[in-house]
Amino acid sequence: MYPELNGKVVVITGGSRGIGAGTARAFAAEGARVAVLGRDGDALDRVAKETGGIGVVADVTSLAAIEDARRRVEAGFGPADVLCAFAGGGIARPGPTAAMTEEEWRSVVDGNLTATFLTLKSFLPGMQERGAGSIVTMSSSAGRMPSNLPSAGGRELGNPWGAPVAYEAAKAGVQALTRHVAAEVGGQGIRVNCVAPAAIRTERTERVMPRDVQDKVAAMYPLGRMGEPHDVASAALFLASAQSSWLTGLVLDIAGGRIML
Repeated sequence: MYPELNGKVVVITGGSRGIGAGTARAFAAEGARVAVLGRDGDALDRVAKETGGIGVVADVTSLAAIEDARRRVEAGFGPADVLCAFAGGGIARPGPTAAMTEEEWRSVVDGNLTATFLTLKSFLPGMQERGAGSIVTMSSSAGRMPSNLPSAGGRELGNPWGAPVAYEAAKAGVQALTRHVAAEVGGQGIRVNCVAPAAIRTERTERVMPRDVQDKVAAMYPLGRMGEPHDVASAALFLASAQSSWLTGLVLDIAGGRIML
């Protein structure tokens, strides 16, 4: 479908499972050489074996760790043509803003926004040197609109607070970071876009969300279902390909019609 991706080096952070792993499989199916980064070495090895790629254990909240991972990818495959900065992390409980601890705030902001910044900081110079590259960042529908609005459905699902405020702030920050960098490097042959998924059915979803709750969530979307990892992966393929060569600074909502802007 995207022959221009054949042989390209694609780096995916957060690639050990869920959306990241699904995206790795999608790029591998197009003939790309895929490197997945994450914290779970065993899971990375499984994805790498499945995709014919390489897995590199890395804490993306540490610039030193990302730099080391980048050098290992370059030694194995060469410099990145495509970067999918999909890692997200941190732990915080839903609840009132004033009840959130400083540790929770920093954990979530570092795991999402800071991690994305550091990943771009590490990989951008190589793309700038070569005058080419495509970057796709990971936001969320929670970065588009407050998930504690009555219309968000949290009350019906037993969580009137929605996503933690730190998560919403971090994901909104990823969108701003994406636009800023896109404007900065567009003249250097580098495009930077962002995907903003809503509820995606992953291994974690199946583990923590009962089936009846999944059904209620699905009913909130005009398309009548939750998203799947391949829905995000397909968007990432398009944004990385030559088919989107005049798109940059875009935040693409992958939300089953729930967000219409």
